[in-house]
Amino acid sequence: MTDSANAPDFYPAQLNPVLVRLVQSFGWAIAPLKYHLNLEVEQADLDKIKALGDNRVVLMPNHPTFDDGIVLLLLSTRLGQLFNYLVAHENFQGFQGKLLQLGGAYSIRRGVGDRASIAYTLKRLAESACRMVIFPEGGCSFQNDLVQPFRSGAIHLPLQAMNRLVKQNKTVPHFYLVPISLKYRYTRPMNREIDRILSQLEGELNLVPQTSDLYKRLRAVGERVLESLERDYTIEYETEEPRDWNQRITAIQTQVLERCETQLNLTPAPQMPARERVYKIQAMLESQGEELSAQERADIYRATMQLINFDAIYDGYVAAVPTQERFLDTLTRLEREVFRIDQPRPKGYRRAIVRVGDPIDLKDYFAAYQSNRTETVEKLTQMVQNAVQRNLDIMTSDPKPNN
Repeated sequence: MTDSANAPDFYPAQLNPVLVRLVQSFGWAIAPLKYHLNLEVEQADLDKIKALGDNRVVLMPNHPTFDDGIVLLLLSTRLGQLFNYLVAHENFQGFQGKLLQLGGAYSIRRGVGDRASIAYTLKRLAESACRMVIFPEGGCSFQNDLVQPFRSGAIHLPLQAMNRLVKQNKTVPHFYLVPISLKYRYTRPMNREIDRILSQLEGELNLVPQTSDLYKRLRAVGERVLESLERDYTIEYETEEPRDWNQRITAIQTQVLERCETQLNLTPAPQMPARERVYKIQAMLESQGEELSAQERADIYRATMQLINFDAIYDGYVAAVPTQERFLDTLTRLEREVFRIDQPRPKGYRRAIVRVGDPIDLKDYFAAYQSNRTETVEKLTQMVQNAVQRNLDIMTSDPKPNN
């Protein structure tokens, strides 16, 4: 948990074009060495963005890993452009935070109405030739080929900015949303690495493997972690009938969310998505958690990280599409839980494959937005989400080994 006592409420971008161009010039060498990845993007996809010229553009990628920002920087290099990035407030700490600001990033507090960030976003979006990156999932999904529900605010902000421009200039400008599908592929077989990570987890959990089958070992580790969570949070079931993992995960999420909300005097909101409730809890903990002891604050923050970690996981995720990437998605979640590490190291060298969807011109939807804002925002949110998922599905089903 970050120390927020002296942290500013908002970190503006302090884009330094010379510094960013310098970093871009060395990015091709830094990314493989530090982040164990390289960008793969077809010229036709780059051309889709270049064809938009100096019109305002918001890039909307899925967010499967903590390295996605690096991939978007590499994409900006290939395009020869400078981006602004909307980044979670807790990332702006120390030297890293300063680098983020110099690179064009600025902060957003999730779970609350961050007026400073919203006002800043609207100002940036109104600038000509704006290039903005917004991750509509809100936070990292830890899933390589499935998106989490997109947040409507990511769509609403560009429409608000467009509305202001229309009032000022009396004309409706072109304003593009660009779906970006980001998928990672390991460049070599990963069975040896999977076995090594499983052995580490089994050792930490005092598990003796009963089989050499990697998937059965993964399930045994998952079962032990679920049992531990049920014990820690005193999860009790009304009947003794067997429950599958999905039911057990849901029961844990429900109880932990309600417990955290109660501790912070928040009204439980079961109608909201779990991830949105977590962001609200984290925001309240940061802004009004002083009445709790340091241990209570740490426990609540730890619980929220567990909730985010397991928010999108479900029984059968690996079995449904048994790729080594899905296997390692799940192992990364288990590492985060068992070893209590926020960002496990990369498991191997990866290709970060980017596919660009067809740009959506908000100009075509502005009249509908004026007539019914909520319906139009919801429609566009689903359109962008579907476009991102559609290209992820295409990449997942592509039989070519180098894709």
